Amino acid sequence: MTQGSDDRIRLVVLFGGQSAEHDVSCTTAAHVLAAVDPQRYRVEAIGITREGRFVRAGDAEALLAEARLPLSAAGPASDAPGDGEPRPLRPLRPGGPGTELMSSVAELSDGHQVVVLPLLHGPLGEDGTVQGLCELANVPYVGAGVLGSAATMDKVMAKTILGSHGLPQARWRPVHERDVTADATAVAKQMVAELGLPCFVKPANMGSSVGVAKAATAEEVVGAMLAALRYDEWLVVEEAVTAREIELSVLGNDSLELSVPGEVVPAAEFYDYEDKYVDGRAQLIIPAVLPSAVVERMNELATEAYRALRVEGMARADFLYEEGGRGPLLNELNTIPGFTPISMYPKLWEASGLSYPALIDRLVELAIERHARRAAKRITSHDPRGGATA
Repeated sequence: MTQGSDDRIRLVVLFGGQSAEHDVSCTTAAHVLAAVDPQRYRVEAIGITREGRFVRAGDAEALLAEARLPLSAAGPASDAPGDGEPRPLRPLRPGGPGTELMSSVAELSDGHQVVVLPLLHGPLGEDGTVQGLCELANVPYVGAGVLGSAATMDKVMAKTILGSHGLPQARWRPVHERDVTADATAVAKQMVAELGLPCFVKPANMGSSVGVAKAATAEEVVGAMLAALRYDEWLVVEEAVTAREIELSVLGNDSLELSVPGEVVPAAEFYDYEDKYVDGRAQLIIPAVLPSAVVERMNELATEAYRALRVEGMARADFLYEEGGRGPLLNELNTIPGFTPISMYPKLWEASGLSYPALIDRLVELAIERHARRAAKRITSHDPRGGATA
């Protein structure tokens, strides 16, 4: 197949977004854009500005350049063609975001296979919103569906679902903004009484450790809650666990593949935003040194969590491993894990024998397979005698 072949898959790389993880998304997109095979894909990069405007960025330079993260860390993307000057982005057709994305998909399809690759971390991207937009556009997209994305993104809902399935977790409590507004001190004292100190405070709908704080006193719990409420009205307060941080990469729809486990040894007090995306001082041990029985148990838990949360395509399963205690505790699943140079998801697959470009190919294949399977269930007309036709 030649580079200019009309048989190439039209791959829409969607990045940026309005969440606090905009910069992480841009860096992730830089790597994907550099890694995709031009003989296999015709790539259309679509950026979403911080204000929510959809823009086409053929070379992705201008929007990627606005990321606060050093793009030199993006490796191959720095070799992209261009004179180094930001180029004006060409706005899509007038209309709301849905109109803009659907117009682009319609232009690209014209009898060709189109797949959307959302690289949007956090709210308005990883939470089922963009996934719903792709469903309306009737186009395959990489990753979990609307329900799986929404349920997994919201830590309160995800932990509730995992708990209902009997999966082991650290002790936690949900907190709503109205309760903090009414009496933050009383809420903090209740959290300390139930979970002890220190404890962690997290926004329910955010990733990349944005808004996460470790509190050692009731006063610090109050401050952490007020800070986390900048990002979401729901919060999660968790007990602090002395444990090893272990991650697994999961890939698949009906049939699942699991990577070797990896261990994160944070350079900071915990695995925070700076450690993940800026200085990269955290130590990543791949594969993690664990007893085979523990690895087998983590594989089981990751699979059960993946099914319980209705995830498809991919996810990174994060564990807290309490040696000599409760064993592996599920921390969370991430349905759009980072693909930066220091991100665990692609590193774990590389160590498991699946290269970065091959991983992208596999994700696209899974998106097409899932879309075809779901399309077969769509009913467009109903027979009042009890039958249905597609």
